[in-house]
Amino acid sequence: MRENELSSAIVNCCYHIHTKLGPGLLESVYEEVLCYELLEIGLSYTRQSNIPVYYNKLILEMGFRADIIVENKVIIELKSVESIAPVHKKQLLTYLKLTGLKLGLLVNFNEALIKDGIYRIVNNL
Repeated sequence: MRENELSSAIVNCCYHIHTKLGPGLLESVYEEVLCYELLEIGLSYTRQSNIPVYYNKLILEMGFRADIIVENKVIIELKSVESIAPVHKKQLLTYLKLTGLKLGLLVNFNEALIKDGIYRIVNNL
């Protein structure tokens, strides 16, 4: 699948999760349930993947940690917060640049309507 097809499948999973569980749970709960849903539809993923940071000759092996990377193509950054701050979008864009991936989804499950909590962040897509 390409990034846009994966994005549609991921958004659909998020919608179903939000419909069943609603807002207000911990981010870790949404992460666990989303990973379950991804497996159910046959998508592979990694959780809490280390993203190294390279600075000249210095390598920080654990510079950042991505919540979920789907099919080695899409990074999902999960939140369960009152509102998304600009820094959250910048954080995901930085993850995309460091990994060379092109698409990220920032998902805030703490919204009344999940469509208001999903943001597509692109890196040269």
